[in-house]
Amino acid sequence: MQKTLLLAATVCLFTSCIKPGKEAIEEEKQEINITLDEWHQAAAEANYNDYFDDLTDDAIYIGTDATENWDKKEFEAFAKPYFDKGQAWNFKSLQRNIYFNEDLTIAWFDELLDTQMKICRGSGVMIKKDGEWKIKHYVLSMTVPNEKIDDVIKAKNDIETKLAGELKKQTP
Repeated sequence: MQKTLLLAATVCLFTSCIKPGKEAIEEEKQEINITLDEWHQAAAEANYNDYFDDLTDDAIYIGTDATENWDKKEFEAFAKPYFDKGQAWNFKSLQRNIYFNEDLTIAWFDELLDTQMKICRGSGVMIKKDGEWKIKHYVLSMTVPNEKIDDVIKAKNDIETKLAGELKKQTP
């Protein structure tokens, strides 16, 4: 009996320490790619329920404007009028990189997106919950060609100088 228990404990120990193989990683990447592509498609089709169902209940969405740092409820409130009009946004992935923790329950990614704002970058964190990948944190940012940085700084200067001053006053 003791030998059986020792053998069972040893098997459990070794199997819990084995890293997932390439095949398992590729399967998870495929699931994540499908989830993200369907998420972007739901926005393009103004399918509010499908879009927000892909987010965890405690998800955070950070938009391109410095003031856009929303929890799920705030993001839903912001986005609802766009979805109600039947025109949200249309993002298509041009390139995506996906990475995992050791047990394939957390993934983080970055993607280049073709959007109405030209190329943007999305990055985020996903968790596997009840067998499904859900977006927990997403950051959308505009890319800026290095040779145009000075022009962008000039365009942002007045607005963001004022905002930075307000934020500094709020910092303890």
